[in-house]
Amino acid sequence: MVVLNSISQIVNGLLDDQLKQLYSDVKLLEAQRTRYAKALWEFANLFGSPEKAALFSSPGRMEIIGNHTDHNHGLCIAASVHADTIAVASKTNDPFVDIYSEGHKPIHFSVDDLSKKETEIGKSCSLVRGIAKRFRQCGYKIGGFCAFTTSDVPKGSGLSSSAAFENLVGSILNYFYNEGKIDPVTIAKIGRFAENHYYDKPCGLLDQLSSACGGTLFMDFADPEKPCVESLSFDTEKMGCVLCLVDIGERHNGLVGDYASIPQEMKQVAGFFGKEVLREVSSVAFFKNLSQIRKTCSDRAILRAIHYFNENQRVTDFKENIQKGRYDAILSLIRESGKSSFCYNQNVFSCSGVQRQGLSLALAVCDTFLSGRGAFRLHGGGFGGTVLAFVPNDLYNAFEQIMSDTLGEPCVKKIHIRSVGCTKLF
Repeated sequence: MVVLNSISQIVNGLLDDQLKQLYSDVKLLEAQRTRYAKALWEFANLFGSPEKAALFSSPGRMEIIGNHTDHNHGLCIAASVHADTIAVASKTNDPFVDIYSEGHKPIHFSVDDLSKKETEIGKSCSLVRGIAKRFRQCGYKIGGFCAFTTSDVPKGSGLSSSAAFENLVGSILNYFYNEGKIDPVTIAKIGRFAENHYYDKPCGLLDQLSSACGGTLFMDFADPEKPCVESLSFDTEKMGCVLCLVDIGERHNGLVGDYASIPQEMKQVAGFFGKEVLREVSSVAFFKNLSQIRKTCSDRAILRAIHYFNENQRVTDFKENIQKGRYDAILSLIRESGKSSFCYNQNVFSCSGVQRQGLSLALAVCDTFLSGRGAFRLHGGGFGGTVLAFVPNDLYNAFEQIMSDTLGEPCVKKIHIRSVGCTKLF
């Protein structure tokens, strides 16, 4: 009856006030009601109708500026978005975790065995096991639960479906076993631990943090264990632009080495100065010693360090311009960030497949079509994935058409910034 009552409440609009906080575009509400009702039905078909079932939502995230800075303790501005992963979940009396995710293999294991499994590396199960492990290491309570999840955060889109899933699992354990008292920053750090040490992806904290906290955030990772997080007011409508992603259709499979090379090479440059990360190095000292650095580091490593130092400054300038409402300056900084990622950070395409450069092509079309209006840049980790674009309202329809014609299918998705991070609805 619990599940049936919940479905009735959603279909009849009784949860619309909560849903509006997550999906600001009222046009999305009816589709979301249907989506949540379907998730509840799927859960009931899988697990029956327990006395208590809870509903969770965890958003994807958008990196606005600050590309590949977090892993060297830099600065970034990012935001949570309306695309999310949702779960219907129930606490159980046994030690087993059972998760059925739409379109994926079921996850089943006991929290009595949280050791890392080599056969799970790179799979979602490793993330769940790693999160449970970190909960226990941090002195938090854990236990069994069952859940059905479904996501409209596209994999490989740069919106970080993995961070949304990690925060979702962390929130379930938080509310079921820790009275919801664990703060969002800690939930994010636990997700990063799982991704670093169980999934074996050397990511920073940006993805998890911006998904967990919600809204538009300025983040300073000088101390990754205690990141500085500041909420910003950022209204893209005041810029006269539509915020959208262009999905290139090229996924990130087999590119972990490309990603890993960026923090590694930046840290090699830091090592020249006897430091671990570039945040500990003075930009003045770096530029004064370029000829000496070349004797121990590759030119690409140096170019990536140049990107890091300049990108941090762009983040600082972006924050100042947001606060002063200087929208033309903001768009200019985004364009500069995109150019730097392409020329210096070099994460637009993989050197192992230079003949396929869908992201480069999409950026070139954006450059030609927008012709100095709006802004665009690669989004997220790069090496395929998506373009983030701020398209002037009067150009949007034509922009959507030319991008779809170029890439062969409808590929432009409007994005809405959401003010709420990972949350429990009821």
